[in-house]
Amino acid sequence: MFLQRSAIAVARRAAVAPALRRSLATTAVRRDAVPDASKIKGIHEVKTSADLLGPGTPAGQVPSDVEQSTGLERLEILGKMEGVDVFDMRPLDASRRGTVSNPIPVRSAGVEQFAGCTGYPADSHNVIWLTMTRERPLERCPECGSVYKMEYVGPQDDHHGHDHHHGFEEPKSFADLVKPEYY
Repeated sequence: MFLQRSAIAVARRAAVAPALRRSLATTAVRRDAVPDASKIKGIHEVKTSADLLGPGTPAGQVPSDVEQSTGLERLEILGKMEGVDVFDMRPLDASRRGTVSNPIPVRSAGVEQFAGCTGYPADSHNVIWLTMTRERPLERCPECGSVYKMEYVGPQDDHHGHDHHHGFEEPKSFADLVKPEYY
């Protein structure tokens, strides 16, 4: 009885094992595949959003990120290929406490920017997210008192950033009742 059970188990393993070995052994990996550099534009050649479409790959090939990415992702990849940090992902200056006369600068290309304050000295409190806008560029952390200032680096004639023509009004809060000189 014991021999019958072990013989059946060995037969099952033998039937399954060659299929597993064969399927893993036939997997091919192309390590020498390099995208054609003549099809790929550099970050300095990007002028319009149409330039942020990848060239794609021929049928039957697996595309790389450089070949298939589009939009902002493609802009970031092209920047990294040339050593440019497109989105300025460096951490904010945490070596000092920002004051109203000398705030910690936060660069932004949009109409508003979020910044996470971890306190001074660094990591002295949990992250508190602060929102700065073009109309109200200074923001003070309620926990440690550090002041941050948004420096707008986007296009100056951007008419899409104004919320007034859409009828949007920022919600009223206690922060709106604080005098601007106390910011």
